[in-house]
Amino acid sequence: MATTHRKPPAPQPGLYRFSPLDFTTVGLYVAVAGFFALAGELLVPLLLQVAPSPAVASYGVNLIFYGSIGILALFAARQVAARDLRVLATRPWFTVLMVPAAVVAMMILTALVVSASGEVQTSENQAGLQALMQQVPAWLMVPVLVVIGPFVEEYIFRHLLIGKLSRRLNIWLCCVLSVVLFAAIHIAGQEAITLQALLPYLAMGTTLVFVYVWTGKNLMFSYFVHAAKNLLAVVFIYAIPPEVFEQLQQVQP
Repeated sequence: MATTHRKPPAPQPGLYRFSPLDFTTVGLYVAVAGFFALAGELLVPLLLQVAPSPAVASYGVNLIFYGSIGILALFAARQVAARDLRVLATRPWFTVLMVPAAVVAMMILTALVVSASGEVQTSENQAGLQALMQQVPAWLMVPVLVVIGPFVEEYIFRHLLIGKLSRRLNIWLCCVLSVVLFAAIHIAGQEAITLQALLPYLAMGTTLVFVYVWTGKNLMFSYFVHAAKNLLAVVFIYAIPPEVFEQLQQVQP
């Protein structure tokens, strides 16, 4: 009896044309992120009046920000996301095995570049997230850090900056822009931007760009890798007592 094999969906070039919703989503993302990076402290007194604690206020801002951008991003990329899921469904074992392999590769690359720099520096963004996670339960943080946040960032920094922009610019230039802007947005607002603070995000961005391009610009695969890495970080932080975590952060190589 002859067997049939599912074939990957045919390429759809029309999915990589910029749409008005793309520009709206990116514009809102940049405007809100830029405001909080440059003048976010102006909202602190107001937020503290409506929230019972700084942690609740910070969580509420992140939830509203990523929730609203996430809805727009999902609607804008719904056809690409559905197609990419169908592609991954044709080779499920590849997805199951390569997502954790990519996360391990990302961790190794990050450790190598940070060790090569000779100094570990935690960005304010990372320090703020770690402090927030120690005050907000995991079941509230997972939707933001593992589900919504990674999709928003993969949509903007991979799907738009590489998938769509590479129709107009050289793809390698798009890859470099993706890595640099991805790292920069994660340390925006710091008093001093240093290479040591950038390196972990540069390594993470490089890995995500590689898996995105390697899988034929598959948005959902890079999203799964990004989400898995964030989930691992969430589990790590919540599984370790705060006092032990603080001691680990003080250890220098």
